[in-house]
Amino acid sequence: MPPSNSGSSSASVLHRVGLAGAAARFYQRSYAGDYLALGFLAIGWLLIQVFVNPFHRMFSLDNKSIQYPFAVHERVPVVMSVIYAGVIPFVIILSWSAMFRSGVQKTQVTVLGLLVALMLTSFLTDVIKNAVGRPRPDLLSRCKPSRGTADNVLVAWTVCTESNQHILQEGWRSFPSGHSSFSFSGLGYLSLFFCGQMHVIRPWADLGRCLLAFFPLLCAALVAISRLDDYRHDVWDVTCGALLGMLISWFSYRRYYPALRSVRCDAPYDKSELAGLEGFHRLDDEEQAILRPYSSREGPGLEESYPLEHTEIPGAA
Repeated sequence: MPPSNSGSSSASVLHRVGLAGAAARFYQRSYAGDYLALGFLAIGWLLIQVFVNPFHRMFSLDNKSIQYPFAVHERVPVVMSVIYAGVIPFVIILSWSAMFRSGVQKTQVTVLGLLVALMLTSFLTDVIKNAVGRPRPDLLSRCKPSRGTADNVLVAWTVCTESNQHILQEGWRSFPSGHSSFSFSGLGYLSLFFCGQMHVIRPWADLGRCLLAFFPLLCAALVAISRLDDYRHDVWDVTCGALLGMLISWFSYRRYYPALRSVRCDAPYDKSELAGLEGFHRLDDEEQAILRPYSSREGPGLEESYPLEHTEIPGAA
C-alpha cells in the first residue's frame, strides 16, 4: 500500500507564501478552530430551542411519580442558573487573572475552556432531553388532562389541554436535569481551575485551599438540589445531569491544562510549542511532552508530579 501523502500536502500548505499559507499557519497555532466549533455549537443549540420538540412518552393519570404540583416560582430560575454557573465563574477567572497578572494567553485559554464546557454541556443536555422525552414529576399539573380521560391506561400527550406550549413541551424534558448539568459544568470548571492554580492535589496541601477549591462544587450541588425541591426532576435526573456536567467540565479543562498532579498544573499548554511545521503529531508520552518545554528552561531532573514522600513544603521550618 503506498504511503499517504496527506501529511506532505498539509506541510506544503503551511509552507506556502501568501494568504493560504498564512491562514493555515494561523489556524494551526491559534485557537481559531475552537472558536469556530464553539460558534457551531451555539447555533445548533439555538436551533434546538426553536425548532425541536421532545419525544412524548405515554403516561397514565394514576402514576404518582408525575402527580407533583407545578412550581410557578422556581428557587433557581434559568436566568439565575446562568448567572451562578456562567457569569460568576467568568468574572472570577478575569479577576483572578488581573490580580495575579496571568497574561492574555492564559486568560484567553481559561475563558475559552469555560465557554466550551458550558456550551457543549447545554447542547448535549438538550439533545438528550428531546431524544429521551421523559415526563417530569409535575407533568400532570402542566398537562391538565381533558375530562373523561381514563386514569388506569396509558394515554398520549394529545389529552392535554394546556394552552401554553412552552410549559407543556417542557413537561417531557426531565432527563437529564439541565440546571444540574449546567451548574456542574461551569462551577465544576471553576473548581478545577482553583485546584490547578493553588496546587491542591499535592501532598499536605492546606485545608483552606482545599475548601476554597471545592466550594464551587457545593454551590453546584445546591442548585441541583433546588430542582428536587421544585419537583422539576427526580434524583436520577439530577444525578445524571451532575455527572454529565462534571465530565464535560473535566474534558474541557484537560484540553487546555495539564493534569492536576503535575507540578505545572497552573500553566496551560503552549500550543505554539506543541505544534511544529508538520502539524500536531502523536506524542510518545503525554505528561513528558507537557513538561518538555519547561525541561529545557528549568534544567534536567524536573519531576512530572508531586512525589508522595520526602516532599518539602516551601516556607516550612
